[in-house]
Amino acid sequence: MKTKIQLKKVFCVVLSLVLLAGVLAGCAKEAPKQPEQEQKVDFPTQDLAGIVQWGAGGGTDTISRAITPLAEKYLGRTIVMQNKTGATGAIATQFVYDQKADGHTLLFGAENPQLYQVMDISKLTYKDFEPVILTGYETAVIVVPADSKFNNIHDLLDEAKANPGKIKLGTTGPGGLPFVVASFLKTVSEVEFNQIPFDGDGPVLTALLGGHVEVTIVKMSIADEMYKAGKIKVISAITDKPMEGVDVAAIGQEIPAYNKYLPWGLFYGVFVKKETPEETKQILKDAFRKAFEEEQFQSFLKGRYITPLGTSGKEAEEFLDNWQSVSAWLLYDAGGAPISPEKFGIKRVE
Repeated sequence: MKTKIQLKKVFCVVLSLVLLAGVLAGCAKEAPKQPEQEQKVDFPTQDLAGIVQWGAGGGTDTISRAITPLAEKYLGRTIVMQNKTGATGAIATQFVYDQKADGHTLLFGAENPQLYQVMDISKLTYKDFEPVILTGYETAVIVVPADSKFNNIHDLLDEAKANPGKIKLGTTGPGGLPFVVASFLKTVSEVEFNQIPFDGDGPVLTALLGGHVEVTIVKMSIADEMYKAGKIKVISAITDKPMEGVDVAAIGQEIPAYNKYLPWGLFYGVFVKKETPEETKQILKDAFRKAFEEEQFQSFLKGRYITPLGTSGKEAEEFLDNWQSVSAWLLYDAGGAPISPEKFGIKRVE
């Protein structure tokens, strides 16, 4: 009898525990879930490497080193800059592409990768990278000697139409700035020049002042000193709006047919591998955007006639695609690129 009583007690205890467990389970199901706390991205975890496509003292190097110290303040880390020259910037581009996609290696570059495919230089383009920021683009200008009979773009084009292939235009070879702008003029205004190649901007301008060529195209920052000294005239700017600090008409305003190719210029930017985590890319974009907006950097751009961009994301990608479409097809049509842009799905600007 005593054993039965004990068994009943054990049974009651077990039953009570089962019922209690059920109640607790029900409460647990009904209890609202606590919101998960967001994980903060730990970036950067070390100093960053900044790889510059071109040599020290050039346009890409100068603008890169101007914005870098400002961005370092917001990243809380040093960006160690290194110039890796060669193959029209392809050495640096490939180097960054070969690194881990963790955001700690940045590419400081110019426009050149957008032409690598059609120039048969590399398979890489900026589609393989994320534009952290496009800082700005330099405006190309058409310049003539101070005593030239050409006073504006219409004078030059009228003479070129009347005497096809007679006007001597100094260039830096196929793919260079004068060559590309000459392709613009050929495509839109149907004019031909006698292109005389030189080794760089310096020799071209020397030839211009010496009367060996009649016209050339350079970045305004290159022409600035001679322009202020009254040695050359700037007869047109390859842009769709007036330039600050220079009394010269924009070609897009003088001849609206050019506007479908504009804005256009030799641009600069900061890039990171496409596969880099989105949170990391956003941290970089925020830091460089703040650096871009600082008065010190804006003054730097203005002093070198660089048109500010300050774009990233979709807006930057659209700019890159448009620049590639314009430049690749102009080069190919003018015989400066060996491979058709069509092979790479680069659409022609209509």
